[in-house]
Amino acid sequence: MSGYRDWRDEPVRGRVSDSTGSEEPRVDVQFEVNVAAVGEWSVVAVAGEVDVATAPKLREQTIALVAQGHHRMVIDLEAVDFLDSTGLGVLVGVQRRVRAAGGELRVVCTTPHIVELFEITGLDQVFDIRAGVGDATGDATSADGAA
Repeated sequence: MSGYRDWRDEPVRGRVSDSTGSEEPRVDVQFEVNVAAVGEWSVVAVAGEVDVATAPKLREQTIALVAQGHHRMVIDLEAVDFLDSTGLGVLVGVQRRVRAAGGELRVVCTTPHIVELFEITGLDQVFDIRAGVGDATGDATSADGAA
């Protein structure tokens, strides 16, 4: 079949590299989840791409936080480059768990293409979206420079 490339010869975008010794092609994806306490809030700072390969890590972190009694949570998406439907699904699940525990979830996001994704899906009406961590936590001294 001339002109066609076998998809198996292409790198798999979004696959997280591991040490399992798998011979399957992988591409390292920059993805990080860091948690910090800001007052009574747990701030989950996410960086990189949130997709089918990386979203499970975000889900695990947030489930653990809720299980540990952290019911006031901020998901900071300011350093997120890409967010797909799997990532959105994780956020919806976090919202559901936090609310079921009597808590509150706020999302920090000002990146235009990510904000547009929330708007297109109608999730801007579901989530409390804030402009910065300080705004989300009510802490004027947070790292987002709010004064």
